[in-house]
Amino acid sequence: MIRNLTIALMLMLLCAAMAPAQVTPPPVPEAGRQATLSVLSILPAQGEPGTTVTLNGTGFNSATSVMLGSRELPAQVVGGRIMTFELPDLPPGAYALTLKREDGATTRPFNFVLQAQKPIAASLIPDTITSCATGRDREVLVNGANFRNGSRVILDGAVVTTRFISPVMLAFTTPTLPAGMHQVQVRTPSEATSSALALFIDAKPEIASVSVGREFVNYYELIVSGRNFQQSSFLVVDGKRLTTGKQLVGEREQLVYGGCGQLTYLRFPYDPTPKEITLQVVNQNGEESALFTISAP
Repeated sequence: MIRNLTIALMLMLLCAAMAPAQVTPPPVPEAGRQATLSVLSILPAQGEPGTTVTLNGTGFNSATSVMLGSRELPAQVVGGRIMTFELPDLPPGAYALTLKREDGATTRPFNFVLQAQKPIAASLIPDTITSCATGRDREVLVNGANFRNGSRVILDGAVVTTRFISPVMLAFTTPTLPAGMHQVQVRTPSEATSSALALFIDAKPEIASVSVGREFVNYYELIVSGRNFQQSSFLVVDGKRLTTGKQLVGEREQLVYGGCGQLTYLRFPYDPTPKEITLQVVNQNGEESALFTISAP
C-alpha cells in the first residue's frame, strides 16, 4: 500500500516537471505616445529680423510649430531635439515664444526680444565732394541695405534732409561744410543706426589749364581754369602774391574772381617776348595748388 502511494507521487511529480512553463508576457507600450514637448535652450535669446534661432529640447516633430506672439513661423526639425527658425520682419519689442504640437501639447511661453533691424551703410556715391560744387553735384547716394521709408541720413551727428529711393539706397544733398573728413550714418524710424562712412570735402585748389584771353593796348588776360577757387584766393605769380580785386603794390596787375573754376589775371607785360611764367593758387586755409608753368609775354 505504502509502496503504491510512493509510486503515485513520483509519477505526479514527473508529469509536473514535463508540463510547459507559464510565461508572463511583457507590458505593451501605449500606442502613439510621444516624448514630452519641452525647450531646454534658445540661442540667441534675442535678435533682429532675419536672424536664425536654434531651439534645443525634446518632443519635436515635423508637425511642431513655432509661435512668436500670435504669428506662426515655419521651422525645421533636426533629429527630434533641434529646431531652427528665422525671425520675421515685425516691429521690435518683447514677444511670447511657444511651441505647439499636433496632439495639443504646448510649451510654456518664453520671453523673446525682437530687436530693431540695423541698417547697413555700405558705400557713398560719390565719396568726395568739391567745396565749390553746386546743385546736383552736391548730391550723394548712400548704398546699403535694410533702409525703410522714413530713414534719415545723419551727417556729423545732425539730421539732414533725406530722399528715400529704395530699401538699398538713400540720397541727400551735402550742405556747406569745412574741408576734410565727415561722418555719414543712416538711422531708421526705430532709431537703429548704421556704422559710419567717410565723406571727404575737397577744398584744395587745382589749376587745370591757363590760356591767353582778350588782349588790350598795354595788357592782356591770362585765364586760369580749375576748381576750388575762392573769392579770397590769391594767385602767386613768379613768387609774388596777387589778391582778388587788388593790385600789387606799385604795379597795375589785377586778379578778377570769376567763380569756383576761374580766375582772370590782368597782366601788364614790360616786354612782348614770351617767357616762362609760374603760377600757383593759394586759398585762405593754406591749401595750395600745384605749380603751373606757361610761356607768355
